[in-house]
Amino acid sequence: MPPALIEALRKAHERGSRILSICSGVFVLAAAGLLAGKRATTHWRYSEKLTEMYPDITVIPDVLYIDEGNVLTSAGSAAGIDLCLHLVRRDFGTKAANMVARRLVVPPHRDGGQAQYVESSVPEPHERSRLGPLIDRMRADISADYPVAILAELAGMSERTFLRRFAAATGVTPARWLLSERLSRARTLLEDTAMPIERIAETAGFGAAGTLRHHFRRQFATTPVAYRARFGNTARSA
Repeated sequence: MPPALIEALRKAHERGSRILSICSGVFVLAAAGLLAGKRATTHWRYSEKLTEMYPDITVIPDVLYIDEGNVLTSAGSAAGIDLCLHLVRRDFGTKAANMVARRLVVPPHRDGGQAQYVESSVPEPHERSRLGPLIDRMRADISADYPVAILAELAGMSERTFLRRFAAATGVTPARWLLSERLSRARTLLEDTAMPIERIAETAGFGAAGTLRHHFRRQFATTPVAYRARFGNTARSA
């Protein structure tokens, strides 16, 4: 890497700038020492090489992106768009991110932990007729309990087949898909309503405010109250 580039990155990092890499750009951040002791990802083709060259980095090979605060890394080029939308969402809220996504003609939100490689981006017709209505049903009643056994029965599959085909179609497990959907619902309620946190937790399927706070902090590094203060309609109009 050009020494001048490495030096510029280090100085920017020391000033508190956020630095983001897309695909193999992670090797530049690694060379600058910005990822030492941190988690990082890259395109799945380069994960082993990154681990080999920089053993002090915890390489997570099968995710779309990783947010470590001021240093963020993503997988391939498409995942870089997901990460940039994640930053827009983090800074300006869900509505702004959705607006940008519409202009880019891309999905408004793909969770960072989603697998890089999805076996089938669109399920086979006979599976789409079973998984599609099931996913719509889960979205329509996001607060309900969805044991795998019940989901498999509704889809007309064995549990093992259901788990395999759900992951092939969505890139995640049913539990992770539900968590992502519930967090998205909670954010929308925090932004657009004055509903109490306890009620939001119930409506979004978390059951209790403590559970919502736990997952919210883990996913977004903030609390529901702080998120509402920043992105809620009242906060934006003040």
